[in-house]
Amino acid sequence: MNPRVPDMREQRIRAGVDLGGTKIEILVLKGEGREIARRRIPTPTDGYQAILEAVQRLVMEVEQELDLDPLPLGVASPGSVSTTSGLLKNSNTVCLNGRALQADLERRLARPVRVANDANCFALSEASDGMAKGESVVFGVILGTGVGGGLVIEGRILSGANGIAGEWGHNPLPWARPEELPGPECYCGKRGCIETFLSGPGLASDHERVTGMRLGPEEIVRGAACGDPDCEATLLRYEVRLARGLAHVINLLDPDTIVLGGGLSNVDRLYRRVPALWSRWIFSDQIVTKLVPPRHGDSSGVRGAARLWDPPTSRPLP
Repeated sequence: MNPRVPDMREQRIRAGVDLGGTKIEILVLKGEGREIARRRIPTPTDGYQAILEAVQRLVMEVEQELDLDPLPLGVASPGSVSTTSGLLKNSNTVCLNGRALQADLERRLARPVRVANDANCFALSEASDGMAKGESVVFGVILGTGVGGGLVIEGRILSGANGIAGEWGHNPLPWARPEELPGPECYCGKRGCIETFLSGPGLASDHERVTGMRLGPEEIVRGAACGDPDCEATLLRYEVRLARGLAHVINLLDPDTIVLGGGLSNVDRLYRRVPALWSRWIFSDQIVTKLVPPRHGDSSGVRGAARLWDPPTSRPLP
């Protein structure tokens, strides 16, 4: 019997880094998605150069521990790379804005680096081997410190002509009610952005505006589960707003699956309540779009960063 010839896909090793607001995570993937190393460190708070140094140190330490040659590296970052200047923009880690993140990391690490929006990486991970595997159109949602979105079509990230495809968090909350206008101020300079209502801080601020009590998102969720009427009312408002926001996405993109990520994706009731609500605003007689939690949890972003070096999982776009 002839010995089995190893599939090159099974031997492929690549690294991903997730550049979060509070932590930097590195993950090394082998083959079709086997994790062989992972480490997290706190994100430095003393500026851009400190973040570059932290990424460089993390990558080199992991490669040395595994006795690996320099690996292909993908980076998931808040914001997006400008298609004209190559500089990062729209990041809520503001020290990254206006910086040549990709070029600076390539110079420090002496290798090609691919940089993509963190929500795009999240969507790519879940479309590759997560809850949306095999689906044609996948929208990944981040409900965390901010609100982001990523779009994967036929296994490929769609970044758009301006590098901002999927940025639903900086559109106004749709079908706004009088009490929601003009809306809270957003760091982007506008008011009433979806992010100001549906992020974790947005949920906490809404609760405080209505009740006068400052509670964190987890406290609000626990309070609702324990029968606190104020916390329950806050979550109901949140669910209606999320349903309206995602109805906009479905009307525009008509995705097969929407995958929720970020801290608020852990609220189990969202997956029952929101699809029961969103039909009021979706322009269709039936809605087959699925709303699902992530298979890879808060590691989907870093897995997607590593997968920036993978070939598309489905047929290419025409």
